[in-house]
Amino acid sequence: MTHPPYEPPRYGADGGIARITLARPAYRNRLHNEDLERLLALFAQVDADESIRVVVLTAEVLAQRPVFSAGYHTGEFEAGKPAANFEQVAQALERLRPLTVCALNGSVYGGATDLVLACDFALGAEGIEMRMPAAALGLHYYASGLVRYVSRLGVTVAKRAFLSGQALDAQTLLRVGYLQELVPPERLEARVNEFAAHLATLAPLAAQSMKQSLNEIARGEYDVARLRAREQASVDSEDFAEGRRAFAERRKPVWKGR
Repeated sequence: MTHPPYEPPRYGADGGIARITLARPAYRNRLHNEDLERLLALFAQVDADESIRVVVLTAEVLAQRPVFSAGYHTGEFEAGKPAANFEQVAQALERLRPLTVCALNGSVYGGATDLVLACDFALGAEGIEMRMPAAALGLHYYASGLVRYVSRLGVTVAKRAFLSGQALDAQTLLRVGYLQELVPPERLEARVNEFAAHLATLAPLAAQSMKQSLNEIARGEYDVARLRAREQASVDSEDFAEGRRAFAERRKPVWKGR
């Protein structure tokens, strides 16, 4: 069978919402080193564009067997190309300035499961599954990914994923907090768009700084003085003044992000 040519992750932005789409459906959206480099470049582009308030990460999938991503292409190891960028990609995704939403429109495997956790929210399609086969492959997973699993899901769920190597079905993923919503596949895109549009209406300075603080707390890296400084910055901001005026005047606020 002849597969279509390689296409790097696609990028588009409209109305303050950016969309990054994995685009190797014929290869189950496996991630090669060039994909990782492309994602790092896109994340830097997003962070530099202050008009972007929300990022949606999704994938182009095949209808008969939708796979969001099969994870890192192990053939890169055979070629002597270590996945040094994979951990960097997950870390950069978690630390993105805008709020992030994963539209999990297919099953997810291996390292790609950490990209889902690195997003602030994950909405998934009914019928998907998640599997972490590291132990079955003889691989000890990278440190920050283990920390993210434990801090997001708890050590019991992390052990089930890593030490059993068995798939977790969609209902389990919802129950343990890997997903925040489970949606019929035909409704997922509309629901993600609706949710992203709502997130884009929030005060960007407050939302983005609280995202930083919450992630630092989850990692055990927070500093109370730094959190207090962010709190005070929001109190002193033009956005907080505008929020109070808009509430009193019963209108939608116009945020400036400062």
